[in-house]
Amino acid sequence: MIDFGGWDMPVQYASLIEEHHAVRQRVGLFDVSHMGEIEIRGEEALRLVNYVTTNDASQLKIGQAQYSGLLYEHGGFVDDILVHKVADDYYFLCVNASNQDKNFEHIRGLNQFDAIVENAGAGYAQLAVQGPRALDTLQKLTPVRLASIRYYHFVDDAICTVPARIARTGYTGEDGFEIYLPPADAARIWDEILAAGAEFEIRPCGLGARNTLRLEAAMALYDHEIHASITPWEAGLGWVVKMDKGEFVGRQALALQRDRGIMRKLVGFEMAGRGIGRDGYEVCITGMGAGWVTSGGPSPTLKRNIGLCYLPCANAETGRSIQIMVRGQFVDAVTVPTPFYKRTK
Repeated sequence: MIDFGGWDMPVQYASLIEEHHAVRQRVGLFDVSHMGEIEIRGEEALRLVNYVTTNDASQLKIGQAQYSGLLYEHGGFVDDILVHKVADDYYFLCVNASNQDKNFEHIRGLNQFDAIVENAGAGYAQLAVQGPRALDTLQKLTPVRLASIRYYHFVDDAICTVPARIARTGYTGEDGFEIYLPPADAARIWDEILAAGAEFEIRPCGLGARNTLRLEAAMALYDHEIHASITPWEAGLGWVVKMDKGEFVGRQALALQRDRGIMRKLVGFEMAGRGIGRDGYEVCITGMGAGWVTSGGPSPTLKRNIGLCYLPCANAETGRSIQIMVRGQFVDAVTVPTPFYKRTK
């Protein structure tokens, strides 16, 4: 157990490798109740959401979600978030655990609209059922026809008669569902899901497997790939920025950077020499410092040592030979396309 965003969280329940493979091959269950929730309601809820986020929430239909960013005026990330449209006057935001209070204050400070912002994290637990047999496992416990829920869509219904928001989203690169439910019922529903998935050899999974899974899928982690000094253009997240939707926080800075061009970008790499490029290690080109590793480690699925790093754009092409400084030694690596792993649908 470790401290993670002020929560006691399990790194692993038994074996990180076993938990990772369970999600890739069968099904795994994560307790992600540390994630934060912010609710925005009111006649001008959409105007507020669209002003504080980079994506265009006006394109959402009721029951649909989108990945988006909260930015500072200078274009750096406050956080990356999921925006769910529950009703025309009700938006539900899932945010990173350590950022919940910061995000709430950020949004509230920008609220000049007829909308109410609520820091609602205490009202929700969150469980994530991920993997090829996630649907088969969860279907036993809900009257909802899960197959009808499209990717990045959700329904409000019930799990084991407990009111729940069931979203077809996740952070593993696999199919699956994230379930928001009352905290008082979370432990019982956890046990029910484990029982329902027993025939598929479900495994409870900790932070270790959550990290290796999302790294293989090249999904950004706050304070690693993105933070206050990184913009969406640099992080390869320009697809969540809708510059033509109207004014939003950070838009002017992003427009200026887009016109001038970015100087660095996030790229994937694979170790060619013996060694692991860990988070924070220096990246060099021909012996000169050029960037840093944001996330790195062994890939249980690919059985290779992989990672993400920032490099100058002029040196960021696929196939570039680089070196990672590992314990004072240069270790060879090469830049590769991302994601490292992509599931077959």
